[in-house]
Amino acid sequence: MKKWNATQLKYLMAAVMVLDHIPHITGIVSPLWEGILHALTRCVGVWFAYMAMEGFIHTRNLKNYLIRLWSWALIMFAGNSLLNALFASKGVMVNNNIFLTLAIGVTMLWLGFPRKELDKKEKLWRRIGVAGLLIFGCLFTEGGITMLPFLLISYSCRNRKGLRNLLYTLLWAFLLVTSIQIYDTWYQTLEMMLYNSDWLFITVFPFMALYNGERGEQTIWNKYFFYIFYPAHLWIITLIAYFVK
Repeated sequence: MKKWNATQLKYLMAAVMVLDHIPHITGIVSPLWEGILHALTRCVGVWFAYMAMEGFIHTRNLKNYLIRLWSWALIMFAGNSLLNALFASKGVMVNNNIFLTLAIGVTMLWLGFPRKELDKKEKLWRRIGVAGLLIFGCLFTEGGITMLPFLLISYSCRNRKGLRNLLYTLLWAFLLVTSIQIYDTWYQTLEMMLYNSDWLFITVFPFMALYNGERGEQTIWNKYFFYIFYPAHLWIITLIAYFVK
């Protein structure tokens, strides 16, 4: 089977991601299908976290990479804030900001896995910084409770696949157990499991197997496609949601 490079998979994941955001438009899909689409797209966030790890490993300039992620996180926050202020009258809001999650994740790697020797005191402060960012990210960022542990596991165990897979399994079990809520009917229980479906991050594994480790054709468009597409499609969907509500 022919494997895919990072650019090809990036476009695929961008397309899949749209399926999760279309239901933001009121009435476009039923509640059940909204849950199904949400569950089917749980692979997207962790895939981009995996690509952020690849970026951390291979980037020629880590400082510029971090600046780019944090800058787009701020741009996304500013755009979201503007739209939320303009559309508050109809209760239409957009709070997605995967750039912030990725920026925190790569910052954690920078702090926790320095590329030079450090003394014990600096290592301690860096570990405290990683712990603080992890807690903050899990509590307050989009998909952070899944993406950030996944990112740390993927990088720290990149050369130890057995341990990596064990830790993936433990993360999956934790997310599954904490998402289970039993309701009066099986339908209500299923519907809630579809919404609380972070445990389905494991659907990223086939795409990881498809990945051939190559970046693909490097053009300005390919490099910045996701930075532009992610906020653009969310803001367009938010505009549509406002005008049809």
